[in-house]
Amino acid sequence: MMRENYNDLVAFLAVARAGSFTRAAAQLGVSQSALSHTIRALETRLGVRLLTRTTRSVAPTEAGERLVATLAPSFDDIEAELAALSALRDKPAGTIRISAADHAANTVLWPRLAEFLPGYPDIKVELIVNYGLIDIVAERYDAGVRLGDQVAKDMIAVRIAPDLRMAVVGAPAYFAKRPPPATPGELAGHDCINLRLPTYGGLYAWEFEKDGQSLSVRVDGQLVFNSSPPILRAALAGFGLGCIPEDMVPEHVAAGRLVRVLEDWCPAFPGYHLYYPSRRQAAPAFALLVEALRYRP
Repeated sequence: MMRENYNDLVAFLAVARAGSFTRAAAQLGVSQSALSHTIRALETRLGVRLLTRTTRSVAPTEAGERLVATLAPSFDDIEAELAALSALRDKPAGTIRISAADHAANTVLWPRLAEFLPGYPDIKVELIVNYGLIDIVAERYDAGVRLGDQVAKDMIAVRIAPDLRMAVVGAPAYFAKRPPPATPGELAGHDCINLRLPTYGGLYAWEFEKDGQSLSVRVDGQLVFNSSPPILRAALAGFGLGCIPEDMVPEHVAAGRLVRVLEDWCPAFPGYHLYYPSRRQAAPAFALLVEALRYRP
């Protein structure tokens, strides 16, 4: 393989990992037609089809899978080594890509980044809001942020926030129509605003615990959302009860816009953690960011 074809292999890996010419082209900063031409030319030179294309998806063939398995670890090592060269610069530099859900991005990451970044103008952060439990290695992220019990065991995890509790809330106008629930079992008689889980597609079962008793309650209502902010807005508008992170409700409760119920049934969950592959070499820029995000009680 000629040296000038390195970029073609990078392009092939991007398409194979993304499962889409459109997404891969966006990641690489090229047009979809140019990327398609590059892959066809690579397949012609190799004399074998690497990708199976359908109207809905793109997937590696058996030969493509073999090439991915061979190339991906080596290319990852090369990228890690190139990133580590930033240690030779006078100032830490580089781009750090992080995947996080909106609540973590808004309440934890952004406040810390706003303090950290002005001191390091050569460090760039790309923060992508993503609600699913994605594979950060396959999707080419440097790190992800999830609750502690959602982090895979083969990842390095650094706590960046305290434990998290959920809060069940409703507007006074809603409770004017029916009495507040005294136990989780009484939620069956209420309109509840559901959360659609992005990774598996099911609805979130509200989790409760009291005196050693744990319950998961399936609720029902008119509305379903896939993130917490619209659930909060719907609860404020009186459409039903919402179960959202505790730190989103204090000002509304204090102002009388929301009423909190079942508080003694809401357990604490392991807080947000920044996680990244254990094989990753910690470039200076990344190491500095980890320390800036690290939770210190």
